[in-house]
Amino acid sequence: MNISSITHAPDQCKSDMIIIGHFQDDNSNAHINTLEQSIQDQFKARLANKDFSGKSGQTLTLYSTSGTRVEILGLGKNDKCSPSSLYTLTQKVSAIAAKSRCSSVCNYLTALNFEQINNTLKHKLVCLATSHAAYRYEDTKNFKADNVHHIESLQVFTEDGHASAVEQASAMSAGIEACRHLANNPPNICNPQYMADYATDIANTHDRCEINILEEAQMEEMGMGALLAVGRGSVNPSKLIVLKYNGGGDAKPFALVGKGITFDTGGISLKPGPNMDEMKYDMGGAASVIGAFKAVAELQLPINLITIVAAVENMPDGDAYRPGDVVTSYSGKTIEVLNTDAEGRMILCDALTYAQEFEPQVILDLATLTGACVVALGHHASGVMTKTDGLAADIINAGQEVHDRAWELPLWDDYQKQLDTTFADMKNIGGFPAGTITAGCFLSRFTDGQNWAHIDIAGTAWNNKKQGATGRPVSMLVQYLINQA
Repeated sequence: MNISSITHAPDQCKSDMIIIGHFQDDNSNAHINTLEQSIQDQFKARLANKDFSGKSGQTLTLYSTSGTRVEILGLGKNDKCSPSSLYTLTQKVSAIAAKSRCSSVCNYLTALNFEQINNTLKHKLVCLATSHAAYRYEDTKNFKADNVHHIESLQVFTEDGHASAVEQASAMSAGIEACRHLANNPPNICNPQYMADYATDIANTHDRCEINILEEAQMEEMGMGALLAVGRGSVNPSKLIVLKYNGGGDAKPFALVGKGITFDTGGISLKPGPNMDEMKYDMGGAASVIGAFKAVAELQLPINLITIVAAVENMPDGDAYRPGDVVTSYSGKTIEVLNTDAEGRMILCDALTYAQEFEPQVILDLATLTGACVVALGHHASGVMTKTDGLAADIINAGQEVHDRAWELPLWDDYQKQLDTTFADMKNIGGFPAGTITAGCFLSRFTDGQNWAHIDIAGTAWNNKKQGATGRPVSMLVQYLINQA
């Protein structure tokens, strides 16, 4: 979907649908008053007859004499309209546009002043919510032509120098779409090689980008024993995908590291059958960092960025790693495997160690790592863990700026003892209590001295089988990097 800014009034729009917002119990609407008299008369009559009041979620459809559809969206009372409300309501009206076969939309929700939402955020929310609602997974599904429609262009009313917010949201939307594409594809298609090919296409399409892919033989020679152990049971070779964006001259890069388990059976510690199909989403961290990389490359931010994806499939066969195995990581530290379903931290520890070779100023790792994070935070917030003062606040604040929220969990040394074992430097699980935090503690042992944060997106990367991948937290990552730039 092409997203752009406009500054003209609704009466000058040349689109299939014009969207105008209306607060509850307002007696007039400045933007409706710019439209032809027949529209104004219809609107006033509906208000007078109390057919429409602007209650949150109400919609009113009017048509101009030329056939342009004007969709008026009720926003409720201004002091009650939160970022969540605006995002949800924009999705609703955008879905109406798609179902009504409107390929072009002019959105004037941004023309309103919201008491709870600043001007930059309202522009980004409208763009991101429209893009999210317009997304349709099609890769492995046959549609009849008359049942499929896309919003091809979105024009957002912009004033007071907020065109950059629309530009940023447009790039974020492209990154989110890339993330959802990767995560929603089935594991027989989106395997490690597919992810490597997709990342290669991004690098070849954008300026200042390059890519390097480490194959199993090279990783074996380097000593990445933890990552390679996880992939031993699969016929699909593991990959370490390294994307580089060079926009910051000699500055030290930012590093994003993503967990890319393209399918997770649990290995020998086999998962239960029900809902195992959802383990195609276990590469949500990898998908999100690839999406963020794409957005940064489109924006041509003045930073350097390293994006590392550990792409591995966790399968059980005669060569699969076992509970009780002790493996040696790339760092040289040994790990006792007590559960082969705690595989994400195994591949991440080697990827995190490798990331440090680029001397990054910050490392963020993204992973659908623990079910315990879903228990703790549900599907609303990602979990952030770090030992670096201020880093969690920077990440969380960036998320607030695009309504992609996160919450900090403690990473105290008190939890570290749960990883102690007689037979290795550490074990790969810390037991039932505080499972999300002990997973973070495990990763922290491979990031000594680094400005590093771990972001657990197990509850936010996907919602359900109907909606699928959410594309989170691409917008949070991109906003964080914009702020740093």
